[in-house]
Amino acid sequence: MHANEQALKRGLGERHIRLMALGSAIGVGLFLGSANAIKLAGPAILLSYILGGAAIFIIMRALGEMAVHNPVAGSFSRYAQDYLGPLAGYLTGWNYWFMWLVTCVAEITAVGIYMSVWFPDVPQWIWALAAMAAMGAVNLAAVRAYGEFEFWFAMIKVVTIVLMIVGGAGMIVFGLGNHGTPTGISNLWTHGGLFPNGARGMLMALQMVMFAYLGVEMVGLTAGEAANPNKSIPQAINSVFWRILIFYVGALFVIMSIYPWNELGTHGSPFVMTFERLGIKSAAGIINFVVLTAALSSCNGGIYSTGRMLYNLAQQDQAPRAFATTSKGGVPSRAVLVSIVALLLGVLLNYLVPEKVFVWVTAISTFAAIWTWGVILISQMKFRRNLTAAERDGLVFRMPFYPYGSWIALAFLVLVIGLMAYFPDTRVALIVGPLWLVLLTVLYRVLGLAARPQPEASA
Repeated sequence: MHANEQALKRGLGERHIRLMALGSAIGVGLFLGSANAIKLAGPAILLSYILGGAAIFIIMRALGEMAVHNPVAGSFSRYAQDYLGPLAGYLTGWNYWFMWLVTCVAEITAVGIYMSVWFPDVPQWIWALAAMAAMGAVNLAAVRAYGEFEFWFAMIKVVTIVLMIVGGAGMIVFGLGNHGTPTGISNLWTHGGLFPNGARGMLMALQMVMFAYLGVEMVGLTAGEAANPNKSIPQAINSVFWRILIFYVGALFVIMSIYPWNELGTHGSPFVMTFERLGIKSAAGIINFVVLTAALSSCNGGIYSTGRMLYNLAQQDQAPRAFATTSKGGVPSRAVLVSIVALLLGVLLNYLVPEKVFVWVTAISTFAAIWTWGVILISQMKFRRNLTAAERDGLVFRMPFYPYGSWIALAFLVLVIGLMAYFPDTRVALIVGPLWLVLLTVLYRVLGLAARPQPEASA
């Protein structure tokens, strides 16, 4: 580390990381996008979420094994650098940086749309800009401020879903909100069965399910700033599968028990419908507030991720060295600021560029998610092979079912890529994504990054 560089501060407590992990798994997609996934698979969507959740759990345990052993900023990009080589670290880091950039642009655009429900006369771009400025200010303060915002944002989402599950369960069992007549759960199989659109429908929905999980790997990026990574990271990762079961499977089980699956999405958000049926007249306003906080949370997390990834790339001499410095509060402020500027350009492009072109750019982010998860699994397998027998025995947080779990999860990711290639709507991601990697590789060679001396591999 250069003399003028300071380290990140370990200001994230256990409750911050636990709720951040929880919040990252519950996005706007659950509140607004779940109806589309249900339309494809019917009640079989529950199986899609369970299968996807199991794969994500294995990926997160692979990341956790490395993150607890070596808690550094940049996480999976640094592990790719150490165990797969400098080019793999470079591609993974810049890929992930761009993925969050695109996601953030989409989220702050969504903020403008949600705010226009209450303030229809105010131009949407003003709200998008305000959201950008607010979340940027939070990220430029101490990391603890970021942790606090994420804690409360996640809490709002969690409380909303818990209330909906409890209220819905009351409707199913006791007839709450249904004139005392229990609805039961027969809607799950009386409208074409559990697989109304066959296995094809379930597989089509599997892609949407995996993209809903985008962001869970962000827990790894907190390793360099966790006050007690040996305790907080295993706790957060171990709860991933149960969170998915409760918040995704639980919520959708309740919704599809109350309403026939083929009626969902025709009358707005399933969450709004359920709350209104329970007698909450302002349900639409409440859910609009919740999805607003979900979008702000995603934007907040995106700025955090892009800043830390750029900081890590600079430390590895794969980005300008100026981004490897931190403020007195331990925040990589230059890396955060350049990410904010890039986001502002993204917002401008979002309004200037035709929508179809923008869809092409978002295709990179979906491809980047699969790439990141695959790199995590391959890095972990190489990491484990590099250890001595004594070091393997001394691992604090061990990957379960190794190596079989890693191979099964990799095969699952290959299946998802195959499905993306099969269905025309997602095929574009497999054209744009690899082209993006080729462009990054060309820049890597042209800029002479391959010839630079690399930092020593971490222990």
